[in-house]
Amino acid sequence: MKALFICLIALFSLLSLIAFCIYGADKAKAKKGAWRIPEKVLLSLSFFGGGLGGFLGMFLFRHKTNHFYFWVINILGLIWQAGIIIFIAYKLYI
Repeated sequence: MKALFICLIALFSLLSLIAFCIYGADKAKAKKGAWRIPEKVLLSLSFFGGGLGGFLGMFLFRHKTNHFYFWVINILGLIWQAGIIIFIAYKLYI
């Protein structure tokens, strides 16, 4: 069970790093008027494991902060990811 917990933390961390980088790349492309990364890619990364990176990317790059659905997806992603981590940690240590 501890291996699962460590792998899950590593997976969420990796996906968050990727989401953060993708948000930054999309912001840079937006400034240059270049081809953009589809919103469904950004939203999927944020919801399916990269919630923290997506949320930080929104704030630090000031990207997609005016779109309510980005707020909703990032917050929902953070909630379910934190919930799984807390649940597994609870099962491990209680």
